[in-house]
Amino acid sequence: MDGNRHDNDLTGVIEADRAHVWHHLVQHKPFETGAPRVIVEGRGMSVWDQNGKEHLDAVSGGVWTVNVGYGRERIADAVRDQLVKLNYFAGAAGTIPGARFAEALIDKMPGLSRVYYCNSGSEANEKAFKMVRQIAQKRYGGKKHKILYRDRDYHGTTIGCLSAGGQDERNAHYGPFAPGFVRVPHCLEYRRHEQEGAPEENYGLWAADQIEAVILREGPDTVGALCLEPVTAGGGVIPPPSGYWERVQEICRKYDILLHIDEVVCGVGRTGTWFGYQNYGVQPDMVTMAKGLASGYAAIACLVTTEEVFSMFKEAPEDPLDYFRDISTFGGCTAGPAAALENMAIVEEEGLLANTRAMGDRLMERLGELKDKHAVVGDVRGAGLFCGAELVADRHTKEPVDEKLAQKVVGECNAAGVIIGVTNRSLPGRNNTLCFSPALIATADDIDHIAATVDDALTRVFG
Repeated sequence: MDGNRHDNDLTGVIEADRAHVWHHLVQHKPFETGAPRVIVEGRGMSVWDQNGKEHLDAVSGGVWTVNVGYGRERIADAVRDQLVKLNYFAGAAGTIPGARFAEALIDKMPGLSRVYYCNSGSEANEKAFKMVRQIAQKRYGGKKHKILYRDRDYHGTTIGCLSAGGQDERNAHYGPFAPGFVRVPHCLEYRRHEQEGAPEENYGLWAADQIEAVILREGPDTVGALCLEPVTAGGGVIPPPSGYWERVQEICRKYDILLHIDEVVCGVGRTGTWFGYQNYGVQPDMVTMAKGLASGYAAIACLVTTEEVFSMFKEAPEDPLDYFRDISTFGGCTAGPAAALENMAIVEEEGLLANTRAMGDRLMERLGELKDKHAVVGDVRGAGLFCGAELVADRHTKEPVDEKLAQKVVGECNAAGVIIGVTNRSLPGRNNTLCFSPALIATADDIDHIAATVDDALTRVFG
């Protein structure tokens, strides 16, 4: 890989894209007069666009996915070899890579035992929601069916997942939503002043107690599950405050509520542990994952459960409705688990969990230096290589900057050859957090280059 385009004339590709591709998360009107960006090649931490320009990718494929970096031939080879042998069989039967990856995955998740394959994070969360509803019918006469979700959290793009979506701008225009989903307050300590009654001390315990207050309001006998991200992603990169998760676990056990942790972003090393929840000493009943599971080399997602949850679906074999009557067509693809096996091996062999912790500390240190230098940086926060910098117009009032200015910082970084992110169409007036999630292979030089580029961009935008 030399960073040069191997086909020097991509005019036809650009025109085909402009004429026929419906891009994600993008307003297309500008493409009537300007060209969409097409990413042509990737290697390591870098990608090249149609103009041959190299960019350091500090968001792992744009949405926290390419954990082990670009150009991993061993993953591509494993996928190719598996496809030639067996590309697909529906999940009603097993496959060799499916069995082997399930075994390898469960080895990293003590206390959990069963893997349900599907094709996206949204779908994995839908499967969990369906299990909760079926358990409610089987055991509680349908009453214990409500699913709690948290303000600012995001669990996917289907109507069911948007029903559990705590980001109002993502939900706008897509209702009415499914009934039985109930929101609980966020746990962003930086904005505790916006929550009535929030204390300065022991905020984490208070924030968790707000979940219990919702449970008591709704009726514990109506609540089946609590679905949370271990670290809130698109809602502002929010690590949990001290004491939060321990209290959440206690509350779930007290009221016999299943704890469903959405690891679609945090899973497979992003926070410096195999899964984000493992930083906080909790034991979930259900865990969903996608994105970094195979670093984008193949589509794969999983719902992982305890044996106790699994056993609820085989209690009455004589009943034709007693099992989990669900299927994911592309959950039967063999490329996903084949890629995921190699992806996991790379994380282990190259010590990428330790590297993530070390480089995450370095990134937080560099962001802290930016906060010291630029008054517009109100807060920096993160876990591992999953960090954010919230931009404010006034540090005292914590008034968010105009989101167009935050987006301008992203644009300046992009022009300088570094791709960073920003909270996007998530929360009205709160799309003001710069997002950083470089691949787990990031070096000290990569981290320093990202920070220096952001430093220059902040200076250009805010002075």
